[in-house]
Amino acid sequence: MQWFDLRTVPATPWKNGGGSTRELVCWPPGAGTDAFGWRVSVARIATPGPFSQFAGVDRQIMLLDGDGVTLHSEDAALQHRLQQRWQPWGFAGEQALDCRLIGGPSTDFNLMLRRGHWQGAMRVLHEACTVGAAGAGLCLVLQGQWAVLGGDRARVLHAGQGLWWPAPPGARVLQPLHPLSPEMAAAQPFAPDARPALVWVDVQPVRS
Repeated sequence: MQWFDLRTVPATPWKNGGGSTRELVCWPPGAGTDAFGWRVSVARIATPGPFSQFAGVDRQIMLLDGDGVTLHSEDAALQHRLQQRWQPWGFAGEQALDCRLIGGPSTDFNLMLRRGHWQGAMRVLHEACTVGAAGAGLCLVLQGQWAVLGGDRARVLHAGQGLWWPAPPGARVLQPLHPLSPEMAAAQPFAPDARPALVWVDVQPVRS
């Protein structure tokens, strides 16, 4: 398993200057944006502009914080307001979409899957879960504290921290700890409630 903390993951500025991306995993190692099988990243959208296109890639996106954005195609046949936090939305990577800010800058969580080779989904969990039971994946703590049990030693993950695994790593359980105090919950009005939460990604190769 690979551990990460968003605070130490370098941000790569976009060529158009409209934002930046923190890449959490790109599989297989060393694959570029044209050759990855699956990829997970966190992006900061600072200005309006076109979304990058990825032919042959299925994308899923989820708002983490900020006011959100409106995504729409040139002919207006496809329009989506990415405004409600922690609600995944999927679309084809080759779809030409323009992005407009609803208010200020926003941060989103992104999953990309090479169509026909990898399949998967993201979801937000509040209950205990087993790491890598079905295949590869990643999790990122959104809120609260989560204990990682099993292996050599227990470990506690806080908001912005997570781990990813390229294959089932053995018995590891993520257990949510205490709910947020009323004071902490009140300081985070974007949160649906005070429960610990994490975004969970499961990916598997497509079997022929």
